Amino acid sequence: MAAPQLSVRSSKARDLAHRLARRENRSIADIVERALESYEVREAGREPASAFYMRLAAQSGTDIDLEAVIREHRRPHRGVDL
Repeated sequence: MAAPQLSVRSSKARDLAHRLARRENRSIADIVERALESYEVREAGREPASAFYMRLAAQSGTDIDLEAVIREHRRPHRGVDL
């Protein structure tokens, strides 16, 4: 039974895969598999920033004015004791 094949229509991707395969002394299929596995690990589980902030706002439910908190707890420095 013949192994499944991946068809890539991008000449840039094909050239890059061939160049990496020659340099790494690996098959093109191995290069593509490793690249896709790396991409999957790197990108898996990430959510868009807008969705993250919406979820965070829904969980905490309060909006904190950080500048007000800092001003409230700010105390002048008495200087150096000589």
